[in-house]
Amino acid sequence: MKKLSKNGFTFKRFFIAHDKSPMKVTTDSCLLGAWSRVSEKTQKVLDIGCGCGIIALMLAQRLEKNDSMIDAIDINLDAVTQCQENIDNSPFNHINSLCIDINQYQPNSMAVYDLIVTNPPYFASAVDCRNEQRQQARYTENLNHNQLIVIAKRLLKDDGYFCVVLPYHLSAVFIQQCLQQGLYLSDELCVKYTENKQVSLHLLCFTPQPIKTVISQTLVMRDNEGSYTELFRNLLQDFYLFNNKINLFP
Repeated sequence: MKKLSKNGFTFKRFFIAHDKSPMKVTTDSCLLGAWSRVSEKTQKVLDIGCGCGIIALMLAQRLEKNDSMIDAIDINLDAVTQCQENIDNSPFNHINSLCIDINQYQPNSMAVYDLIVTNPPYFASAVDCRNEQRQQARYTENLNHNQLIVIAKRLLKDDGYFCVVLPYHLSAVFIQQCLQQGLYLSDELCVKYTENKQVSLHLLCFTPQPIKTVISQTLVMRDNEGSYTELFRNLLQDFYLFNNKINLFP
């Protein structure tokens, strides 16, 4: 069996080191990377708050046959440095990693992206993190949700998509904020860890075009025996090493 590094996660086609990034590989990000809407027309992608680069690399794999370019942006230099290292060690070279505050990001075109993805900060700053870098990544004081939505609307093409993952209890307010900015919910995935648990995660896809019918799905991650469900396996089958005996997954 191949020896696995302890400072990250081994996927089918690339390795993600995350020991230098404030935000580690999480199930949230893996789900978003596999679920976000892409097509043969998806060429320009923006990953806001890229961290170690997991979502950007998953999308690079999914868009391998497209003439695409992914911009992976984070305010934290350590995160961007590790993201670039992960890119360099992967088979994918159509990713740009940039250390910049998204509030100051000004690409050449206002509406430039076919797809914008983010696993955004979602904690209010009631209790400080012990680590300032982790505070930037986890708390909304540097990028609140309304700021994020305004930025996404400005940078998204008229036929583009904006995909996020949030704790379920925060999603209703986020959906309403998007609607106020002219972004309409088109797809949603409610995630339960097990069938008898409440929905914990909400994956959301928005578009500037009004939508008549929202595509709604529910995903249960594990069955009653603790094994991954068929739906979860199908979603992550191109990335996860399900048959490996070592627990690799976040």
